[in-house]
Amino acid sequence: MQVRALEEADYPRVKIIYQQGIDGGNATFTTKAKEWAVWDSERAEAARLVGVIEGEVVAWACLSDVSNNCAYNGLGETTIYVDAAYQGKGIGLSMLNALIKASEKAGYWTLQALIFPENTASIHIHEKAGFEVLCVHKKLGKHFDVWRDVTLLERRSTVVGQD
Repeated sequence: MQVRALEEADYPRVKIIYQQGIDGGNATFTTKAKEWAVWDSERAEAARLVGVIEGEVVAWACLSDVSNNCAYNGLGETTIYVDAAYQGKGIGLSMLNALIKASEKAGYWTLQALIFPENTASIHIHEKAGFEVLCVHKKLGKHFDVWRDVTLLERRSTVVGQD
């Protein structure tokens, strides 16, 4: 798999993969994949990646800034989605490791992930990449009228923010 920067032309495929995750019910509170302009405005430009196999986008990863407060400019939230046909092949971990490298290059010192506890595969790859579970937010939000818990994981860079 080749990992490269995500381009706007990749978004139709990214959107399909995103919707697969949404439809699975354990990836996000979002209920419908957004159009490019909205998606683009909600993601940090510093680290947006796609995983490509034989010319086809099969995974994507990006960061979202956690706050507009300048004190948190180095804190990002991870997002990773893998096409259903390619799950269970190590692609998620490869994408997360590439995202970590890109985040450090962009000056992020801490990454966090907010994951439904039922999404054990995502929690597992984050732990393999050095994230630690900090807590479980109980009934953080409603998803299709059902209160959902969310696991908060965090990874502090060993490269950035060491001063």
